[in-house]
Amino acid sequence: MYTVFLAGGIASGKSSVARALERRGAWRIDLDQVSRAVLEPGSECVVEVAEEFGEDLVDAQTGALDRGALARRAFADADSTARLEAIELPYIRRMLVRMLEGEGCCLTKPRVCVVEVPLLDRIESMLNLADEVLVVDCPLEVRRVRAQGRGMDVADFDRRAALQPSDEYLRRHATALLDNSGGPSELAGQVEAWWSAHEAAGWRGACNG
Repeated sequence: MYTVFLAGGIASGKSSVARALERRGAWRIDLDQVSRAVLEPGSECVVEVAEEFGEDLVDAQTGALDRGALARRAFADADSTARLEAIELPYIRRMLVRMLEGEGCCLTKPRVCVVEVPLLDRIESMLNLADEVLVVDCPLEVRRVRAQGRGMDVADFDRRAALQPSDEYLRRHATALLDNSGGPSELAGQVEAWWSAHEAAGWRGACNG
């Protein structure tokens, strides 16, 4: 199975590309959903998080983690954020590996898996799982206008964008780029060209180290 890590900044069009690839037959994994799954009630990850950030974060009856309270504590400063990531990322990687190696994909045996990656810089240790890093590239100014058009507050957009890896970082780690500075039809054409080229090549490729 050919595994693609799909990355891009906020309002870059990454999810639109993921849906387009899914329609063509790719198996789609959202790493955000994986990160939520490792924090399900009763998980080992929740136990470790509670030990590090406070047992009061876990409901004594349901075992559910108060994610809002965790976010306030874990994202209060860079050190706390790093401590949370040090706990979560190994669990996320293990779950993703299980999914790629059999849990789910074995039922349909897709030729292609597209993993939506919210923050590529946080998962550099996982890049060896991918055959390709596909980045949806779009200037910050264009993304800001598009986000505002969808009702997002500009200040909120800028705050979120500042917490994400820079466009330069994404380009530097990309195996391939899709330019989404134009309209939807232009992006769709690039997706089609990318897919067709890989189909013609038989989805061959060596993993990135």
